[in-house]
Amino acid sequence: MDLPETAKMAHDFAAAMSHALIVVDGGGAIRFANQAFCDMFGYQQGDVLGQPITLIIPERMRGAHTAGMANVAAGAKPGLAGKAVEVCALKRDGSEFPIEIMLATWTDDGAFWAGATIRDISERRERDVRLMRLASHDTLTGLQNRHEFMTVLGDKLSVASPCTLLLLDLDGFKDVNDTHGHAVGDSLLQAVGVRLPYMLGDKASIGRLGGDEFGVLLNDIGDPMIAQKQASCILDAFRKPFSLGGLDLELGASIGIAIAPLHGGEAEELLASADFALYRAKAAGGRAYRFFEASMRNESQAKRQMRDRLRCALHRGELELYYQPQVELASRRVVGFEALVRWNHPEQGLLLPGVFLPSLEQSALATEIGWWTLDEACRMAAEINGTDGTYRIAVNLFAQQFRSPHLCDKVAEALGRHGLASECLELEVTEEVALNDEETSLQTLRAVRDIGVGVAFDDFGTGFASLSSLQRYPLTTLKIDRGFVRDIRKSPSDAAITRALVAMSREMGLRTVAEGIETAEQEAVLQDIGCQEGQGYLYGRPMRKADAIASLEPVDVSSVTDLAMER
Repeated sequence: MDLPETAKMAHDFAAAMSHALIVVDGGGAIRFANQAFCDMFGYQQGDVLGQPITLIIPERMRGAHTAGMANVAAGAKPGLAGKAVEVCALKRDGSEFPIEIMLATWTDDGAFWAGATIRDISERRERDVRLMRLASHDTLTGLQNRHEFMTVLGDKLSVASPCTLLLLDLDGFKDVNDTHGHAVGDSLLQAVGVRLPYMLGDKASIGRLGGDEFGVLLNDIGDPMIAQKQASCILDAFRKPFSLGGLDLELGASIGIAIAPLHGGEAEELLASADFALYRAKAAGGRAYRFFEASMRNESQAKRQMRDRLRCALHRGELELYYQPQVELASRRVVGFEALVRWNHPEQGLLLPGVFLPSLEQSALATEIGWWTLDEACRMAAEINGTDGTYRIAVNLFAQQFRSPHLCDKVAEALGRHGLASECLELEVTEEVALNDEETSLQTLRAVRDIGVGVAFDDFGTGFASLSSLQRYPLTTLKIDRGFVRDIRKSPSDAAITRALVAMSREMGLRTVAEGIETAEQEAVLQDIGCQEGQGYLYGRPMRKADAIASLEPVDVSSVTDLAMER
């Protein structure tokens, strides 16, 4: 086969190749380009032959390319020969795209030539970008994932730059999952992933750290006042319902705040500090923020250990309800009981609530134990009432229960399960918890009253409720804190406050129960100022179920001894 025929075959082969092929001369002019090249760059063959190779090179790169070709044409060894190199190329329409180019050079009759194979790697680059994004971003929300967020936080701390970390946990998210399913829960997380960046903008790095926990990094901000303002804005943003496919979902948030370098100089340390603060915010009933304090570390560890032991206690049946009688002061007739949880600890004996409630109220376990308490109290109420509804049982609500959208459903289920009339049950909530989010609290309390269950404000007078605010709440009972009763005979101010509370309660049509009555003298003063009912050691200690049932006889006050304070 002669040379011309071989050259023609090589030319035809190159022209038919699916890879883009190009040949340029020593002056940089295009002497050959196959159809694949023309298709890739958007040219006809007649448009490129004889044109400078810079036709496909972005302007910013042309100087370096021209200098490099000139050096090679002058005899310098080509550094890129035989190597696949990724660069940007220019199409006819002016758009840039990534290519992989492999260069070859040769001389023919003393003339310099260069040829190259070119591949469009746009899809590969896009795939790489997607993989990188998957590696650094949460696939559900599109926010940074935990690894990327912690990397960004670590980089920020490594240069000793001030910053603030907000650790955010959703209040009520588990209830959404349980009620509407995980698909709705995922949609809700996605909605949060949209709302947070929209509100905070470019001034914050935001990540989903896992489950319903989010991290917000306020860059270059170490001012507690600014951090407090941002946390307040986030809480306000969560007061607006999330609308998802016809559902309007109420969702709150709790926030723990840690400031670098004050609260931690490394990423994990700062995150742990924010987590301690978040723990405290959840303990306040949610929908709140708290700053980290150094004392939280040891306290938090001890409470978590207590919580773990308490979880085992629930499953082992070590928890028990005790019942303290509530009496009509005029007749000393028992009208009901307050249900109080006790822990029959296998080693430490009977533990009072003050030992374990602080740790219980700061966890999801509170809800589980709270529903158990509600059910046991309804069981007791059904047993002592039969069908006549003579006695009521008061049950204390944990903050987590009060925030649950399932509260009314759980109460109705317990009533139905035990065949109990709704007026035999009363739910007690502290004014601090109820007033933490007034609008939501109002809706919850009204729903409870709509099914006929009583609502009591517990320990009234020790929180921050204004007297006028009580007019908005659908209460049935006001419980006067034992602190006012203790010195009611010796302290004119305590007596005056108690008299005012009783008068106000009477005007509002509420029952008034004075707590902590220990002496007949205290009872006499309370009767004189018009208090209807009382509770305290004068009438009986918290007692086991069997003893409480047996106590439904007239009380012999002279037999009551040992009046030490319970708490």
